[in-house]
Amino acid sequence: MKNFSKGDLIDAVANKADMSKKDVSSVLEEALDKITEEIRKGNKVTITGFGTFKTSKRSARQGRNPQTGETIQIKASTVPKFSAGKGLKDAVK
Repeated sequence: MKNFSKGDLIDAVANKADMSKKDVSSVLEEALDKITEEIRKGNKVTITGFGTFKTSKRSARQGRNPQTGETIQIKASTVPKFSAGKGLKDAVK
């Protein structure tokens, strides 16, 4: 399995859309920044057929240090989540 990086994505889109890599990179960065900004505010971002980006709250809990076995307290946090849409799920099947 090959790791497909952001640079690979930029190259592929630039070739397919007949655009410069610089322009595609700029558009991709803006899109990712906007998605990040919206989920940081607590909003959901849905790209129909692809998926939904959102946040989820994790409550505080007890954990265990795997090296020492000592019980530790893990703080509550907010984490990003992605749910694949039907189009993406069907494409991967």
